[in-house]
Amino acid sequence: MMINPQEEHTELIPVDAVTVINPRVRNQKVFDEIVANIAELGLKRPITVAARETGPDEPPAYELVCGQGRLEAFKALGQKKIPAVVITASSEDCLVMSLVENLARRKHHSLDLLRDIRRLKDSGYTEREIAGKTQLSRKYVHGVLRLLESQEHRLLRAVESGKIPVSVAVDIAEADEVGVQTVLRQAYEKNLLRGSRLMAAKRLVEARQLHGKGRATAERKSRKSLSVESLLRTYQNDVEKKKMLLRKASATRSEMLFLMQSLKTLLSDENFVTLLRAEGLANIPKTIADRLTRAEGTTA
Repeated sequence: MMINPQEEHTELIPVDAVTVINPRVRNQKVFDEIVANIAELGLKRPITVAARETGPDEPPAYELVCGQGRLEAFKALGQKKIPAVVITASSEDCLVMSLVENLARRKHHSLDLLRDIRRLKDSGYTEREIAGKTQLSRKYVHGVLRLLESQEHRLLRAVESGKIPVSVAVDIAEADEVGVQTVLRQAYEKNLLRGSRLMAAKRLVEARQLHGKGRATAERKSRKSLSVESLLRTYQNDVEKKKMLLRKASATRSEMLFLMQSLKTLLSDENFVTLLRAEGLANIPKTIADRLTRAEGTTA
């Protein structure tokens, strides 16, 4: 959507009057840096919002188009109002502009990329239009949508957990069994997959070939809730393990006491001590000597 400059104006608006229609999960360290920069230097660029109609006795309302981090930073700093560029746009146009704004960023989370492309598709945009709005290649957009529409749940979970980049997941989905090895090799050469991540990707590919694309998270067999009986069994098993460890410790202690007493008896035999000296074994390790001394003191 193209916005007419005459329909734009800048004003101070209440931070609590802005609704975030496309919220993002933010890295706390990055957010702290935004807050610190705004606290020290002030707001360099206003946020962008679209005004919403309200009743005569109702406070103003806006929908956020761009600037969630700046808005949340102002709230964290206790500010009541924030500079904003107010535009005229429908809720649907606001959502699309917000999606495009996020997709156009140089850095974004893989899940956000997947979700935003899908939401643009669900909003009725063609692959060509999505590619034009996001500055992504049409081939790449097609691949991402194929990954979602073909229910590549195993690959999607790998992307969610950060095991493989979304671009590699798309290439794997597009490749045949032979081509997958080429995809992994190219990912290694481009430094996208190295070390443990490369091994995890290989295991993922093997699992996908053996067991298929996997099931959606919601379709996975849910874990049985812990009942009182299962908790009791777990506790009893834990008690039995501890009892076994105590029995082993007691048996080991008895064996050690027997060995120490036997050694003490042997060392009191002059003939045995003479034999040790003849063999060059007259010196006893300090740890054993200390234990023998303590045993003698206890006996006395």
